[in-house]
Amino acid sequence: MSHQTKKSLGQHFLHSPGIIDKILLAIAPMLGDRLVEIGPGAGAITAPLLAKHGQLTVIEFDRDLIQPLRELGGRLGDLQIIHADVLNVDLCVLASDQPIRLIGNLPYNISTPILFHALSHLKCIRDMHFMLQKEVVDRMAAGPGSKVYGRLSVMLQARCRVEPLFIVPPGAFQPPPKVDSAVVRLLPRAPHECVIDDSRSFSQIVRAAFAQRRKTLRNALSDVCNEADLRAVDIDPGARAETVAVARYIALANRLHAEGKALSLDTLAQDDQHERGGGTT
Repeated sequence: MSHQTKKSLGQHFLHSPGIIDKILLAIAPMLGDRLVEIGPGAGAITAPLLAKHGQLTVIEFDRDLIQPLRELGGRLGDLQIIHADVLNVDLCVLASDQPIRLIGNLPYNISTPILFHALSHLKCIRDMHFMLQKEVVDRMAAGPGSKVYGRLSVMLQARCRVEPLFIVPPGAFQPPPKVDSAVVRLLPRAPHECVIDDSRSFSQIVRAAFAQRRKTLRNALSDVCNEADLRAVDIDPGARAETVAVARYIALANRLHAEGKALSLDTLAQDDQHERGGGTT
């Protein structure tokens, strides 16, 4: 499939057969799986997946790619094409009677909003295999104390097991990006592994904690809790956000939610806008 990439859409099309094979091996599709690919682009992953599996749903925003994808589906199998911005797609509608398996070479410019969008649909997702900038994958998998441990790390790890799989060099794409990419697997945690009493409260606490990284949590969270609240869940009030484990943030959010403490409506609105607009903290 020949197509001129669009810089405005963050398009970098995969063309390396070796990398494509490694991605297919990582996904390991089985008969009956409900596969959904985000941003199929020129079909580098779509074609072999469809040839192997026979059925696939793709979500593509670029209208110039829709007809080539239809032709691809006509040759290889049952390809359902959704021409839309993935951020406006209810992924649970696609799940019907079974969880979906999400796949995608995510556009660099909106990868974080897509990750948060997927998080909001975890109840109907079995697993996810994404290719992103390596620096994003590093942040996703980082642990407390790391320079790149941040809001994205906490939000993802609270709900998913994050497994970086392998690095993809720039030469595997056309046009080649300026940085390395990486493939990552996300496995939603079982309910007993992730006891978050109120998802919105948890999101607000984590965002407030990392909003000003140089502040201690005593100061960063002063609008919503006091030192006693922090100490009650084994958080040192003098600690900075990047040193606190995911489990401690969950415990704090659950405590504050149980006590009826919440952030202001202004802060809630700012957070909602941040997640729609793609902050990469």
